[in-house]
Amino acid sequence: MKILAINGSPRKNWNTAQLLDKTLAGAASQGAETEMVHLADMNFKGCVSCFACKRIGSNSYGKCTLNDELTPVLNRIEQIDALVLGSPIYLGAASSAMRACLERLLFQYLVYDDNYSTLFTRRIATALIYTMGVPEDLMHKMGYDAHFRITETLMNRMLGTVESIYVTDTYQFDDYAKYAAPRFDPLAKAKRREEQFPLDCQKAYELGIRLVISKE
Repeated sequence: MKILAINGSPRKNWNTAQLLDKTLAGAASQGAETEMVHLADMNFKGCVSCFACKRIGSNSYGKCTLNDELTPVLNRIEQIDALVLGSPIYLGAASSAMRACLERLLFQYLVYDDNYSTLFTRRIATALIYTMGVPEDLMHKMGYDAHFRITETLMNRMLGTVESIYVTDTYQFDDYAKYAAPRFDPLAKAKRREEQFPLDCQKAYELGIRLVISKE
């Protein structure tokens, strides 16, 4: 079994990446072959609305024709058994890199029919991991989760079953005194990092196990 994780954060060793690592570790504990790619390492763009993937009878039908550093990743997704996407939340939505990746990944399979059906020929297990500095109550108040549900619906429709983990009130800086962030209590943030983040990592690890078990 092959599982691919895609990190949509520009930080390759911080919250999102650490949670993805834990997810892959959980999957590997069940014998899965795992891989992680970092979008920050790639030069690519989002959908350019050429609609080549919608041209009936063409060689490009159901396939994004842009050729850049994301293309091999999109091709590999057609061969894997599970996919995990991780992103920090910027201004209420996934990072621009993750949004561009999702545009390219999902739109190529979407059919403009009454059911918005998919051209993806298999069903795979998928998961989303979101990290954010705001606490959970503010996440709901600001409507972040409404945005998440749209992506979840599209992932489920285009690719397969989907599960999400929301990691809130994260530790954003190594030293809060160096940054303009007076609304945050550095001591409270550090305490939550020490107490809650290990629990979030355990959730991610267990998610990786479930992704393997769901395909058995």
